Amino acid sequence: MSAAGFIAIVPARLASTRLPDKPLADICGKPMVVRTAERAKASGAARVVVATDHASIVAACEQHGIEVMLTRADHPSGTDRIAEVAHALGLPADAVIVNVQGDEPLIDPALIAACAERISAGVPMATAAHDIHSADEIFNPNVVKVALDRQQRALYFSRATIPWHRDAFAHGTQQVPENYPALRHIGIYAYRNDFLQQYPALPLSPLEQIESLEQLRVLWNGYAIAVHVTEDSPAPGVDTPADLEKVREIYRNLQK
Repeated sequence: MSAAGFIAIVPARLASTRLPDKPLADICGKPMVVRTAERAKASGAARVVVATDHASIVAACEQHGIEVMLTRADHPSGTDRIAEVAHALGLPADAVIVNVQGDEPLIDPALIAACAERISAGVPMATAAHDIHSADEIFNPNVVKVALDRQQRALYFSRATIPWHRDAFAHGTQQVPENYPALRHIGIYAYRNDFLQQYPALPLSPLEQIESLEQLRVLWNGYAIAVHVTEDSPAPGVDTPADLEKVREIYRNLQK
């Protein structure tokens, strides 16, 4: 299957500590998970499937005509959840699957398609990043950075400031030098299905455990990750009640 026929799978887990029942939160008449699936459909995906652990999300998706599959409830991550669905759907080994997080109701459909297009024979996984110019973000450990090779494949992901500009930062970290290639990682992933099925069983990486970044497991085990670089920062996702109100306001403005 080529990237042009990619599948978008939307993992949606009901439990959320900061926003209870988050996937079902209403956004201008539709649950958040449905809004996210609609954005995924707009990407040109050949198929969009919600992968969930709860019957209430199944019911909400079916009510709005969104394909949905109930998965095991004990998956440690969304990646494991979409791997179960891809296996249950009987997708071919070369199918391209994009993991679209269920709390991203404003995700750019073009970003989903662009990640899918970066999958190739030697590159079984892809993600995205955008330029950052703010010193606050560059030196913030909560902002994940990525350094690339000449083919725009990931060399390393880190919470640290990479690359470290030895000369410029020797004089302080308040100013960012011109043409400094800092990239902020965007948490969207595409996979070739044969790799996705292997991924949950890959040995854990000590780097992954130190940085608390799961994607380092892939690099540590010798696989390539392509990175689509976009000029624009992504629209905000939803983690808190305040985030939800911001997204609702954006949708209200879109409907005017």
